[in-house]
Amino acid sequence: MLNARALAIATIVGTILQITMVVLGHSNTSIASLFAVGGMGISLVAGLLYAWRSRSGPASRVALGGLIAGGACAFLGILVSYVLGDVPASLLLLGTLSSIVTGAIGAWLGQFLARTAQRQGA
Repeated sequence: MLNARALAIATIVGTILQITMVVLGHSNTSIASLFAVGGMGISLVAGLLYAWRSRSGPASRVALGGLIAGGACAFLGILVSYVLGDVPASLLLLGTLSSIVTGAIGAWLGQFLARTAQRQGA
C-alpha cells in the first residue's frame, strides 16, 4: 500500500514548484526555455521526496509513489502552462509521460538515500 501522506506531500510540493516555474516562465523566456528540463527535474524531486517521506516498502511500491507524484504535479503544471497559452495541448501527454518516468526514477534512487540516512541516524 502506498503511503498516502508521503504521496500528498510530494505531489503538493511538486505542484507548487511546477506552477511557480510555469507562472514565472510565462513572462520570462529564459525560464520558459527550461520548461522541459525544469519540469522533469521537479518531478524527480517529487519522487525523491516521496521516497524520503515514505521511508519503507519494496522498490516497486516506492517507485509507484514517485511515478504518481511526479506525473500528477507535472500534469497540473503543464495544464496551467497550456491555459496560459505557452505550450501546445500535445505536451499534456508527452510532458506528463516523461515526468512519470523521472518521478519513478527519483523515488527509486531516493529509497537508497533514505535507507542510507536511516542507517546513519539522520
